[in-house]
Amino acid sequence: MKSELVTPSHLARKAVVYIRQSTPHQVVSNQESLRLQYALRQRARELGWREAAIDVIDADLGLSGASIAQRNGFKELVGRVGLSEVGLILSIDVTRLARNCTDWYPLLDICGLRGCLIADRDGVYDPGTPNGRLLLGLKGSISELELHTIRSRLTAGLLAKAERGELAVMLPIGLMRDPSGVVVKDPDMAVQGRLGLVFQLFLQLRSVAKVMRALNERDLELPRRDRYGDLCWTRATLAAVAAILKNPAYAGAFVYGRTRFRPPKREGALPQKAPRPMEEWRIVVKDRYPAYIDWPIYEKIRSVIRDNRAEYMRIKTRGAPRNGELLLHGIAWCARCGHKMYVRYKGGGEYVCNHLRTQEGQPTCQHIRAAHIDAAVGDAFLTALAPAELDALSRSRRVQQQTNNALRSSAERELERKRYTAALAERQFNRADPDNRLVASELERRWEAALNDVRAAEEALARQTPPKAITQVAISKELNDKVISLTGRLPQIWVTRLSRMRIARRCCDVSSKRSFSTAVSATWPWLGSSGGEAP
Repeated sequence: MKSELVTPSHLARKAVVYIRQSTPHQVVSNQESLRLQYALRQRARELGWREAAIDVIDADLGLSGASIAQRNGFKELVGRVGLSEVGLILSIDVTRLARNCTDWYPLLDICGLRGCLIADRDGVYDPGTPNGRLLLGLKGSISELELHTIRSRLTAGLLAKAERGELAVMLPIGLMRDPSGVVVKDPDMAVQGRLGLVFQLFLQLRSVAKVMRALNERDLELPRRDRYGDLCWTRATLAAVAAILKNPAYAGAFVYGRTRFRPPKREGALPQKAPRPMEEWRIVVKDRYPAYIDWPIYEKIRSVIRDNRAEYMRIKTRGAPRNGELLLHGIAWCARCGHKMYVRYKGGGEYVCNHLRTQEGQPTCQHIRAAHIDAAVGDAFLTALAPAELDALSRSRRVQQQTNNALRSSAERELERKRYTAALAERQFNRADPDNRLVASELERRWEAALNDVRAAEEALARQTPPKAITQVAISKELNDKVISLTGRLPQIWVTRLSRMRIARRCCDVSSKRSFSTAVSATWPWLGSSGGEAP
């Protein structure tokens, strides 16, 4: 059926059929909608256009119409209208062209300026006339409102399900859903043991990088998911260890809203995801999953990781302990101006407050020789800890023994897993047809690689010291005297630079910090009250 709005000037130009579906899933599943849109070529022929003068733009299949970002087909259409190449735009509905009035009205303006018609299933419209612009404007507004309504309905249902902790989100490795949908731990004990080892190592080493190095030094791989969601074992990386330690699902909590979208930095770019702080997480439902660690330990891990970031003035963190000689690196603050004091090793080592000098050009606030400060801190710490020294040494030894046992147990499971993989590769090779040399050679290569992995795992296990046998004996008077004679051993371990720095940081985290500071102030009353060097 022809329309009185179509004139010879329109017929002298092209008729463009614009086709779009919002998602790739719709492109595959909604085939009938796709057929109806391609059938608009017949509608153009009925309006008077020749077959050779009809073009189809389907470059935006699988892209949302909420914005023109990434929609090259829509941009091509607008450009061709601006060059007066198009006399008619056909679409099954105005929602196919745009679902945003910010994009819709500029198209109406340029169509009205260049004399281009717009047609849908209901009729043909001229954006250059008041009636045509009114009808198209109303359709565009209704389309935008419809999109908002659909989003609101879907978002409300999603949030209601998330608040109950029933939203089916991607689970990290180590957690899985059984056929009934209940979340359980992975039945693979190697996976459970390796994840538990990561948390145990971090609680002792207190650094993501050190956990990564400890695993790689012993050839202990981490369980990961490949692109198909299957279990695979890969070498530990900094990002992989941090992802395990920071995931609240391992603490049994369902969390929704851990990230947010940041506006793109340049035009045409997609918004980028950024993590939210823990206090800004949208929904937190605790005790929803089987836990590897409890929630207080998870909060402690997050606090330590945050404190290891060397952003002294912005978030007031201390940074990870370094291998330098000075004891209070990262935890010394100036009592005069309140800024972080940095370390300087020139001239024997000293603590320097030069924030005002670097930022405002003012004189250096104060600089103090480090030898006197470190000696006072060490003496105060040893004095405060002397009554509990035996208990501290015993607890430290027990924790170290538990960690060594966990590392060896994990290495034994790693060897067992690789032996199974090698046995499986052997069975596959033996069942192959010898005449099919291509298959047999590939299976032989896999078998050989598995045997090499077994040999490497055996060597890594042999390098570890065997666990010492623990026997229960009665504590006699002679044994008690030997234990008492161990008193005073703590100053012997207060010798290595990194150990001293770690112990000092731990000291700042306990409740004895006030008495510790009092002891230091009593020893050096000039500390923080006057500039210059130590007397």
